[in-house]
Formats: sequence, C-alpha cells, structure tokens
Amino acid sequence: MDAIVERARTLKQALVNFVLDAEGELAKALEIYAAEQLRRGHSDKTQQDLIIDRFITEGKIGDRSPIDLFIASHPDLSASDRHLLNSWHRSFIGLFKISQILPNGLELINWLTAKNYIVLTAKNYIVKPTTNEKQQGISRFQPGDILLTRISPLTESEWIFSGPSTFLGKLGKPKLAVAIGNFKDNYKSNLYSDAPDLLEEAWKSVEHYHQQFVDFFGGDEVTLPGYKLNKKITEFQEIISKIYLKSAGLDTSQSLDEIVAKAGINEEQLTAAAKELGVDAQAVSQIINGKNSTQKMAAPKVDLPTDLRKAEQVTAISHPRWGMSFLPTYTKVTTILLADDWRSIEGAEKLIRYYLTDKSISAYIWQRLAQKYPTQLEQVLRDFLQRPEFNLNNDLDNILQEFGKSIEPELPEIASVPIHLHNLFEEALAEVSKSKPKAKGQKQPVKGFQRG
Repeated sequence: MDAIVERARTLKQALVNFVLDAEGELAKALEIYAAEQLRRGHSDKTQQDLIIDRFITEGKIGDRSPIDLFIASHPDLSASDRHLLNSWHRSFIGLFKISQILPNGLELINWLTAKNYIVLTAKNYIVKPTTNEKQQGISRFQPGDILLTRISPLTESEWIFSGPSTFLGKLGKPKLAVAIGNFKDNYKSNLYSDAPDLLEEAWKSVEHYHQQFVDFFGGDEVTLPGYKLNKKITEFQEIISKIYLKSAGLDTSQSLDEIVAKAGINEEQLTAAAKELGVDAQAVSQIINGKNSTQKMAAPKVDLPTDLRKAEQVTAISHPRWGMSFLPTYTKVTTILLADDWRSIEGAEKLIRYYLTDKSISAYIWQRLAQKYPTQLEQVLRDFLQRPEFNLNNDLDNILQEFGKSIEPELPEIASVPIHLHNLFEEALAEVSKSKPKAKGQKQPVKGFQRG
C-alpha cells in the first residue's frame, strides 16, 4: 500500500506542476478562479495552496477540468493512473475529527455529514501550522483532534490527503460550533460534498420554506415595522415547526394531558423542555419517546435579527433558492431608484455602495431590482460606477462578481441541517449560556447554522 500512496503523491505533484506551469486558457482559468477565492478572503499561504488544490478538481476550461487536460497531455499514463486521476474529481474539503490512529494513516469522521474515512499517509506527512506552532507530524495526532483538510480517493475504500491541512486540535462544543460556522461561511459550496442525499434534502427544505412563506404572507415579499414583522415571523415559525414535525411522521394532534400521561412526565417538565427546544409541547413528547430518531434533517429556528426588531420598517423577501433576506433599507433603495435625481436622496450613494459590497445583500436582490426597475437601476449604476457605457442586461452579473458576490445561489441559512449538527449547536449554545450569563436584554450571539 505504501507504493500506491507514493505513486499517488508523485502523480499529484506532477499535476500541480502542470497547472502552475501552464499557459493560455488553463493559466487564465486559474487566475480567474484564484481571484474569486481571494475576494472571499482566502489570502494566507495555506489558503492559496488550497485554492490551487481545489482548482485542480473544481476548475473548468471550457467543459474540461485541469485533470482532463493533464491526462490528455500524457498519453503514456497507465490505465490505473488514469483511473486514479479521474477519481480525484470526487475530492472534497471537510472538517474532520480523528476517531482512530492507524499504523499507516488515520480514521476520520466528517463532522458535516458524519461519514467515516480511512486516510492513508506517507511516513513524513506534515500538517501546516495555523499560528506560530511547530508543524504537526502525524505521530503527534490524537483521537478527538480536528483537521480542516481535503481528501482524495486512493482505492474504493481508502483515501489520501490532498493539499494543505489545518490542525485545530481538540475543540469543545462551543469552539467546534464556531469552526463549523466558519467552514460554512468559507466553503458553503462544500457543505455536503460527500452526501448528495443530505444536500438534496437541504435544498428541498428551502423550496418548502419559500412556499410556506408565500402561503402565509400572500406573496414572496412583505414590508412591516420591525416589531410587527417579528410577531408575524414568530407565528410563521410555529407553523413551520408543525409542518416539519408532521412531515417527520410525528403526531401533534394529542392534547397536553394526553402527552403528559403518555410521556410519563409532569406538565412543568414538558413546558420547560418545549421552551428550551423552541417547539410546542407535542414535539417534545415525540422527542422524549424517540419517535423521530430516523429523521435525517432538522429545520433551524428562523428569527428576525435582534437589531431589526426595533427598525421602523423591514422588508422580508423569500426565494426558493436564495432563501430569506431581511432588509431594513429596501424601501429606501426603491425610493432612490424612483427619484428624479437619485443623488438628492440623503445617504443614497452610501446605501448603493453598501448594497454592492456587503455580503448580506445577495445577487438575487440586485436581480430583483433589475427586473422591477431596469431603466432606473441602469442609470443609477452608470452614475455611481462612473461607467456611462454600463448596460444592465450585459454587465450586471460582471459588476456583482467584481464586488465579490456569487451570481449562483448557495445553500441559504434557512436550509434544514443534519440532526447531529442541529444538536451540536443546541448543546453549544446551552454551554455558552451557562458559562457566560448575558446582560439583561442582550441576546447571546450564535455561530453556526442558526439564524438570529
């Protein structure tokens, strides 16, 4: 097996050199891909090495990948080499926990999907440090340590490390929740790379959420004072919880007395448990009885962010792919677009710049504005960008990408998450709440898949 690992390493280095030495379309594709990743903040040396490694499998030159070009330019490769190289299209990045140290590698668990992997390593395998620590050799790893890394197939049942790895050590639940939240922010397109079934369920949950939003509010957009919208969102969330529980095969038709008697607990305990979980008493009863143990995904609780609850007005916009947006300034943007002289509106230029630069404003919001106010938006952007030749139909997507926005939807915050992640964030929040009592009226920040 050592020979196979060494051959894989040799092929990988040749592949990396091929990409770095390339000219023409391949070099241009790498430059564009790297620029996009750097705009997202992936600028340190480890991240730059990771960008190259990801480009090798994710990059496109026309309809072909760098691996395809490498194979085509090396006709002397054996059939086994070609098979190995092609299998690397399934490489992915994940946040892994070391579950076991093996004589020639590691057994890892992908925290995002709870899937296990046997990863074989060379004897001199090194993990790049994240700070001023010394480099971590595999001999220093321990069960429970966390690694941020990419892995690639080696055989049908074994994998190898691909590119640089970041050693995070042992993490308690709060810090692990933060690490997973950071992973979600930095590698959203890689959340469930090795679990297409979970990814499909997550996307379906966004579509279902959107439809329920439209049914409840009578459309995909609603504008209300912050405190009123918060009340409506709370009502809506209760409906979503019941629909989710029903889809999980849970019975929510029983009375409280029936639930108390069946669950074998008193009403006070049931009410406390319901409040802790953010669902109704019937849901807690089913959870206590273990009747939802086969459910793969859990719907996150969606709240109006605290700072918007006192806003004069907030616009909530839902989309079956882009998810939810809460915008306290959306109506002001429309006022700017409809004004005879948009610059006469106080704070107009600052607000346009905010909508272009802030990551909370998705490309979809711009596409929505372009659909509703095409002539006005085109003129405003011509003036703001000082590009009199700007054409909304031809140039908007390019402008949004220049400002670091993805023009394709990424899995939004409202998507359901795997049960084990949902539980982790609930437990992490509980630990943080116990260890750091919050001041009166202050909401404890949550980092992860929760929204609030």
